[in-house]
Amino acid sequence: MPNNTQSYVPAITAGFIAVLVGFTGSAVIIFQAAKAAGATPEQIGSWMMALGLGMGLTTIGLSLRYRAPVITAWSTPGAALLATSLSGFSMAEAVGAFVFSAVLIILCGVTGWFERIMDRIPLSIAAAMLAGVLFQFGVEVFVSMQTEFVLVTVMFGVYLISKRTVPRYTMIIVLVVGFVLCHFFGLLHFDEFEWRAVEPDFVAPEFSLDVLIGVGIPLFVVTMVSQNMPGIAVLRASGYQTPISPLISWTGIATLILAPLGGFALNLAAITAAICTGREAHENPDKRFVAGLSAGFFYLLLAMCGAAVAGLLAAFPSEFVFSLAGLALLGTIATSLQSATADNASREPAIITFLVTASGITLFGIGAAFWGLVSGVVALFIVNLRRTPT
Repeated sequence: MPNNTQSYVPAITAGFIAVLVGFTGSAVIIFQAAKAAGATPEQIGSWMMALGLGMGLTTIGLSLRYRAPVITAWSTPGAALLATSLSGFSMAEAVGAFVFSAVLIILCGVTGWFERIMDRIPLSIAAAMLAGVLFQFGVEVFVSMQTEFVLVTVMFGVYLISKRTVPRYTMIIVLVVGFVLCHFFGLLHFDEFEWRAVEPDFVAPEFSLDVLIGVGIPLFVVTMVSQNMPGIAVLRASGYQTPISPLISWTGIATLILAPLGGFALNLAAITAAICTGREAHENPDKRFVAGLSAGFFYLLLAMCGAAVAGLLAAFPSEFVFSLAGLALLGTIATSLQSATADNASREPAIITFLVTASGITLFGIGAAFWGLVSGVVALFIVNLRRTPT
């Protein structure tokens, strides 16, 4: 195998891990959201197909266009919102809310106001928010030791040894060792694994004022502040100056097109993106876009064989998935904390951002990442206020 091909193996692995973590961590919320809207099993399959197709095409297209690991994802907080808000509404009304939210997201991208806001946020605050978002994943490695001590401890030990000896292939080795241990201890369950394709189920949208206001607008808000803001922070903290407005616009356009099939909200990824933008994906930042291409490929595989891939990914124990994610993100957490505390003038506001974000607080239906960002910006403004002469 040529050396150039070998050098991309960690990036390809990072893409696979990102999809594994993203799907197993929140797919159940998608199912709950679809059921809340009265979706049939066929429609639930269509939702997974539409989301996988949208994430795959936008991830591949944007990563190629900007030569950066631009990872997209479904809106997990948006799915949680739908799971509690769609009861009593028809599927057609739900699709109308998806379309309305997508139009608002496109307007944010086209007008450029979201990019102007994000460009004014200091790197230290953005890095602190990212560290706060990823904090729980790092902690989960050690929490998982309570239930699967041998599995997680061995994975952790292999991670430390591999970082010392073969750092480029650390996560590949951890992935393989973890999989072998899961098989050895009988932790893999393929009961729901079945090869079958998914067929699209088109639902024409219906626009109800109650649904547009009660579901469409909140879906737009949580997608922008709880997903796209941290997603931009990931790119910026990793040194990528990718223009924001086109990214937002294309995720909105993809959502608009796929909404009738169940693509309720596509956005920039944060946690899974951090797996693909860190040094574990590739030592050279200019080559990490391959991780985006890899993730996009696995998303498309998910779209084509949604039910089969769902059963395959569900076979892994949660401790394996959580540990794999946490270990893959340790380097990014460390780099983010370093960037957050490097500047004396913004150190305390950055720590405030980190603590508020890591707390997991939710106010008015908006997640901790947004409130951490707001707290840090306000604290930075107050700290930097010049005293007026008397």
